[in-house]
Amino acid sequence: MTSETSASAVSAANGVKAFKPRFDPTDPIFRWVSFAAATLLLVVLAGIIGSLVVGGWPALSHFGIKFFTDSSWNPVTEQYGAAGPIVGTIISSGLALVFALPIAVGVAVYLTQFCPRSLAQPLSTAVELLAGIPSIVYGMWGLFVFAPFFAAHVQLPLMMAAKPGSLLEKLTAGVPNGANVFTASVILAIMILPYMAAVFRELFRSIPPQVREAAFGLGATPFEVTTSVIIPYVQKGMIGVIMLGLGRALGETMAVTFIIGNSHRFPKSLFDSSATLASTIANEFAEATTDMHTSALVALGLVLFLITFAVLAAARALLSSQRY
Repeated sequence: MTSETSASAVSAANGVKAFKPRFDPTDPIFRWVSFAAATLLLVVLAGIIGSLVVGGWPALSHFGIKFFTDSSWNPVTEQYGAAGPIVGTIISSGLALVFALPIAVGVAVYLTQFCPRSLAQPLSTAVELLAGIPSIVYGMWGLFVFAPFFAAHVQLPLMMAAKPGSLLEKLTAGVPNGANVFTASVILAIMILPYMAAVFRELFRSIPPQVREAAFGLGATPFEVTTSVIIPYVQKGMIGVIMLGLGRALGETMAVTFIIGNSHRFPKSLFDSSATLASTIANEFAEATTDMHTSALVALGLVLFLITFAVLAAARALLSSQRY
């Protein structure tokens, strides 16, 4: 006896008329439209990867592994190396994550655990508004407000206080103009902080109330509940959020371009100028007059795409494995 026959028999025994799905001639069309929508993104993704590989292949094949290990970037002599922008991207994004992570977690914990209800909604709305501010606004603020303030009140005093030959002197060496890898990292941290705080907040809200109540019932303090119950409960999801924030920092362009100094050499200190993959492309793509220069910039885009894709894919895998 088939399942349909069994269902009909049960329905007849219960006095219920068996329901037979009505055939709709638009169903096949709907299925194909849904299939096309589901596969369109993959087709676009494949097209982007293909165009980046084709466009960057002349530079990659010409320079070989040296393209990834050399920091020389000279359009006049047609010498291109991506090591400087790669290192600058990793350093600025890593520092931004270090600056933003503890503050984002603190904001999310306060909004979900301690903030009064009358104040929680306005603060949550403010966090979401900060996450929606365009990056160019952050870049202009960093260039015209934060960089001069940082140079006058932080960078210059530290450089003057550093003893010759000391570690502080090595860390603070550079031109005191506020345009360096450290200030770019701070701007990046300010940009990704509200985004991470908003996602952390939703992650903490997903924890069943009974989990917190049980911990408080056992006599745990709010600090113990946060560090021993809440964070371990969503630790995999938190790792995913961290990697999502890192992925956004890696691909940021305009704000970093304004304030990082745009030097292709390796940064020798926190206050030294540097460049990122995205800032290099934004600065030079309009001025690329030779095929090799254009190919080198497209190859930088391919490297940035692969780095960001790997980070986001790992984050997606970690978020998918989180159980609520």
